[in-house]
Amino acid sequence: MQSHAKVVIVGGGMMGVGLAYHLAEEGWTDVVLIEKGELTSGSTWHAAGQCPSFIGNYNMAKIHHYSNTLYPRLEEITGQPAGWHGCGGIRLATTQEEVDWFNYVAGFSANVGFHLEVIGPERIKELNPWLETDGVIAGAYTNMDGHVDPSSACNAMAAGARQMGVTIVRRNRVTDIKQQPSGEWTVVTEQGNITCEHVVNAGGCYAREVGLWVGLDTPITNMEHHFLVTEALDAFKTWDGELPVMRDPATAGYYRQEQKSGLVGIYEHYGAKEAWDHRGGFPEWDSENELFDGDIDRIAPWLEQAFERMPIFADVGIKRIINGAIPHTPDGNPLAGPAPGLRNFWQCCGSSIGIAQGAGVGKYLAQWMVHGDSEINMACTDPRRFGGFADQDYTRAKSFEDYHEMFVTPMPGREAVAGREARTTPLYEPLKAKGAAYTTVFGWERAKYFAPEGFVEDLQFRRNNTFDIVAEECRAVRERVGICDLSSFAKFDITGPGAEALLDSLTANKLPKKQGGINLTHVLSDNGRIIGEWTITRFADDHFYVLTGAGAELQALDQFSGAGDDVTVTNVTDDYGMLAVAGPKARDVLQPLTESDLTTPAFRWLSGQEITIAGVPLRALRVNYVGELGWELHAPMADLARLYDAIWASGEAHGIADFGVHAVNSLRMEKGYHGMNAELTNEITLIEADCARFYAPGKGEFQGRAATEVVRQQGITTKLVYGEVAATDCDIYGGEPVMQGDRVVGVCTSGGYGHATGKSLAFAYVDPDAIAGLEVVILGQRRAMTLLGAPVWDADNSRQKA
Repeated sequence: MQSHAKVVIVGGGMMGVGLAYHLAEEGWTDVVLIEKGELTSGSTWHAAGQCPSFIGNYNMAKIHHYSNTLYPRLEEITGQPAGWHGCGGIRLATTQEEVDWFNYVAGFSANVGFHLEVIGPERIKELNPWLETDGVIAGAYTNMDGHVDPSSACNAMAAGARQMGVTIVRRNRVTDIKQQPSGEWTVVTEQGNITCEHVVNAGGCYAREVGLWVGLDTPITNMEHHFLVTEALDAFKTWDGELPVMRDPATAGYYRQEQKSGLVGIYEHYGAKEAWDHRGGFPEWDSENELFDGDIDRIAPWLEQAFERMPIFADVGIKRIINGAIPHTPDGNPLAGPAPGLRNFWQCCGSSIGIAQGAGVGKYLAQWMVHGDSEINMACTDPRRFGGFADQDYTRAKSFEDYHEMFVTPMPGREAVAGREARTTPLYEPLKAKGAAYTTVFGWERAKYFAPEGFVEDLQFRRNNTFDIVAEECRAVRERVGICDLSSFAKFDITGPGAEALLDSLTANKLPKKQGGINLTHVLSDNGRIIGEWTITRFADDHFYVLTGAGAELQALDQFSGAGDDVTVTNVTDDYGMLAVAGPKARDVLQPLTESDLTTPAFRWLSGQEITIAGVPLRALRVNYVGELGWELHAPMADLARLYDAIWASGEAHGIADFGVHAVNSLRMEKGYHGMNAELTNEITLIEADCARFYAPGKGEFQGRAATEVVRQQGITTKLVYGEVAATDCDIYGGEPVMQGDRVVGVCTSGGYGHATGKSLAFAYVDPDAIAGLEVVILGQRRAMTLLGAPVWDADNSRQKA
């Protein structure tokens, strides 16, 4: 075995092989893949091989779609059969809410490139004559997908990788991974050591243990999953067609034709079992092609329902039962991207739908590794979306929940119950007592809205019974004053003589020069793509306070990793809470609580000061995300409840009200503020994102400057627009197509109803020449979109400057 390589991939399942193949396609052929057994011998070989196009996440759908376009071509490309069955798939709906979801996914399918048709029971029966359709009101029919033989497809990609120069070493166990002082990695194997620039954890069911070698607790739980194959059916023996893969939430699983037999897979809604639970979830290192005893009793309630849907399956015996391990992450998406805090250590694991995702994850992760960016938004797979809160207990609870709810429709507003209260502030219980309904971001509990006692949200894709509640919170902020606990923001103190130089080299906008100045700026990749948005306050010549979104905490720390000895980076996220106090009465509420002068001449907009309010020393920033006169008050977490109580008491005479993040979204849409991972992603440059005002070409060299300058000079291929949508009972979520006649010209990124202005608003990326006659497709209905040249609320910022 060679002693050096550019990349070493640990693991030879669908994920690792898919990455090796696509690294070679992108031009990196000095790649060595090491597998301890035979290729596919972990969880790939025993998978059912489903390859659905239908998935509720816009960017994950791109990953699935790419896989479904590659697998049918693999034999032609590599000369080795892949076992592709392009039979299509149908997901069944028994409620109108599920049909709305189908229409939502059908909308973004137009941009992704796969065909999705919402069909009725009669058409379903034409495609599957043996299906009992009682209670079924519709199906989501995707005719470009199907299923594949996992071992054949994996080995076909391996053959293609070898043909392009990749080295694949089988029967060689990796026993350790060590980082050298040079930053290179040494991969220790039974056949010798290999030094590399990049190392990839594609360990599948073994990924947690591989991660532990380098100090990572990879958030994965291995779950047992059953599917069974029936004896041959007489009906199939004389039929020349092939059934679509059926997915049925009512039976918690899938069923299809397997040659002349039937195949049924079950994701039990309760009572699932962790694989190797007697070993803490870790497989035996010498295990290979391992299956567990089948437990028909465990899956019986749902298996019986599947047989009721497909009675011909019940009329024959069971030929074999497959019960194997599959990895699940807390949110069901794979881990594909850089490991936090480790240079050139990549994760490519954690996929519970690894056959469907192996090729697509491989393609887009390879782009990220080779070019520094992927052509799609990878936030949903970035391993840094999980922090220290995602310990083993959290991961196990969330992974069980993900498994149990594999076929549950992800209704807007639906909240997971497992793994809650991982990160809370001292206001969590007091606000809950006031009616706060919580959601989570990066482990933090954040109030969505405040509801009366006994309120139950009516979950649906259309405006629901929270509409009026959020409207009242918005009116309070626009007309009086509101208070919101937004402590989840990631917060950093950057200090030392080199602090200014470090931040200047990382960000596209000029840094604030005056003490107390605040600037909004962006972090770019070397390709000029947006990978972060920071608010920076200068408190001294050598002290900067950096804020970014909660989910970007680990990404920001990775950016700061290049700091020299003359810079100290301190993560103060958990040390400081933050209350946003905003509205035309905000100054009236706060001024009696402080000796500091809060008038504009003494405390201007976009400035920060260290002051005391209600006896609490804090950092007050005159900035907010809702477009009103107001302050962000960054106070020691231990003093947050005391500060809140004092502000509330002072504000009662002014009609103060609590507000949550649903109101924040409505208010920011009216103000035309962009959202990270919505309008601002690694797919987009500042010029395309209508953020040229945050690009300072006159400043010194900074990360991504050269690439941004090329875009600025050569022009753009897409642009961000802001507009009003003629919606009636539903608003934009993101992913909806923008149409100009019969042509798809763009995609919506986010939206919401502006309660103060009475307008449904949206952001979208569209072709640069698409400026008139635009429509968006919302839940299957076309709605006119009128572009707006300015925010519909306070376009000149007069209210914030008041």
